[in-house]
Amino acid sequence: MKEPAPRIALVTGANKGIGFEIARQLGVRGFHVFLTARDRTRGEEAAAKLEKAGARVTFLPLDVTEAKSIQAMAASLNQAVDHLDVLVNNAGILESSSVSVLKVSASEVERTWRTNTLGPLLVTQALAPLLQRSKHGTVINLSSGWGSLHDMGDEAAAYGISKAALNAVTRQCADAMKSPGVTVNSVCPGWVRTDMGGAGATRDVDAGADTVVWLATEAPRTITGKFLRDRKAIPW
Repeated sequence: MKEPAPRIALVTGANKGIGFEIARQLGVRGFHVFLTARDRTRGEEAAAKLEKAGARVTFLPLDVTEAKSIQAMAASLNQAVDHLDVLVNNAGILESSSVSVLKVSASEVERTWRTNTLGPLLVTQALAPLLQRSKHGTVINLSSGWGSLHDMGDEAAAYGISKAALNAVTRQCADAMKSPGVTVNSVCPGWVRTDMGGAGATRDVDAGADTVVWLATEAPRTITGKFLRDRKAIPW
């Protein structure tokens, strides 16, 4: 039976790192959070941990690189709820940060693009009807400064290419969904201490999640089709 919950969020790749912190903060603010992860055991453990802290969390298995997995997730969500207020496309990979664009392998570029770009696009497509039924539908794509064309250099080649392409997905989805009133933005969380960012990163996960949670809860609805860091627009 579908629930009448007023605030519902789905966060991909949320069993650890920034995704887990985003799910935690949204849960604290009263959202029913659907937490996704590729690994069922890790996803269920993460959901249980948040539930013990008082959040309302439901685990859904999801591999954003598999179309069938996306379809199955969307079908499960449609059975559980009648709308979706917030979609956070957080799932992503970084295989190498030091390989030059002249040396990066085609297989790494393809794997990274499939996870970081195509995955968020297909997830957004699958959940667009639920988002359009919300009075304040919001899509937030986790991007990176390495995906900014404004000052892009020869580093993290596959990752940077995938995030620049994700920013293009953000712009096009923002335009496509402006009539239903769904906002779509990219966020650079900064250099965050996670498995991906490493122990030497300058920010903790709380700081990394801040702009995402702000967009999901308090930001003006006029903000859409933007690339943000620290709650401010930055160059594409």
